[in-house]
Amino acid sequence: MGSSKLLAAVLLPVALMAPHAPMTTAANSNLFREYIGANFKDVRFSDFPINPNVQFDFILAFAIDYTTTTNPPSPRKGEFSVGITPYSIANHKHSELLHLLAEDSVLTPSAVAEIKQSNPNVRVAVSLGGASLSGTQVFFSITSVDSWVEKAASSLTSIIQQYNLDGIDIDYEQFQVDPATFSECIGRLLTTLKSNGVIQFASIAPFDDPDVQSHYQPLWASNGGLIDYINFHFYGYDKSTTADQYVNHINDQMANYPGGNMLASFIMEPTIDSLPIDTVLSACQTLQSQGTLYGVFIGNISGVYGILVHMVHILNLVLQSQIQRPPQSHSLV
Repeated sequence: MGSSKLLAAVLLPVALMAPHAPMTTAANSNLFREYIGANFKDVRFSDFPINPNVQFDFILAFAIDYTTTTNPPSPRKGEFSVGITPYSIANHKHSELLHLLAEDSVLTPSAVAEIKQSNPNVRVAVSLGGASLSGTQVFFSITSVDSWVEKAASSLTSIIQQYNLDGIDIDYEQFQVDPATFSECIGRLLTTLKSNGVIQFASIAPFDDPDVQSHYQPLWASNGGLIDYINFHFYGYDKSTTADQYVNHINDQMANYPGGNMLASFIMEPTIDSLPIDTVLSACQTLQSQGTLYGVFIGNISGVYGILVHMVHILNLVLQSQIQRPPQSHSLV
């Protein structure tokens, strides 16, 4: 069944959920989040349908405290800055630092202001870290805790205020510090930004890797009260993962991050290696029936635009209504 037929198979809302409230007692949520800008050239906020009945977060990917004035790029250890020229996906050249989005000339402060003004349910955040820059791995690296926190708080405050952003996401995936140092740096950064009223919310984006978990679990244990959402990369599990196994993975990670708002997730690349959308929908149904569908996020925006539009519609509906899956199998393409 094609994407449009799958969309048609989704029932209209039968009952809207209660508005999303960060860090409250765990329950179903109408939170929908998507990372935007990492893999898609000239992407615009207006390219995506926004359901007015959900809390809709755009997460700009990524801000990285590295500079491309050297070859290979080198760390600036807490000093984040906005790009001067557009990021080019074709040749992977980056401006002086922020690869804040795929196209600095498209996803501008005025574009952020416009999408938020026309859609009161939209918030915009920026993600810090990512996996690589110009083919070079990006590491969390510091000179000292005090220096990193001071530089990061100052530079990110400027960016957040310039772009009128609402929150940040922590997505470092490689580390040159021990877990205790990572926890202290991020915890102090979040404390500073929240206490100064710079951000309204924060999220972390771990995945099932021993080194990653060894850094993010202590961060959660020490600073969970500062972290509103957990964007765990469940799309990183094998494509053969069943809906029941997907739910089990979420339950396992909820045990690793007790009390956290753990979001279901997948990526927008319908390839032979990605989890089938049908699997994610089935898992979301189960989580919703258990009262543990705290939200959904898309790990990256790329691929066929028509499929993207339909799947955004479907995920929005997942968060506010019961879903009746079609009785026959379907294809995304």
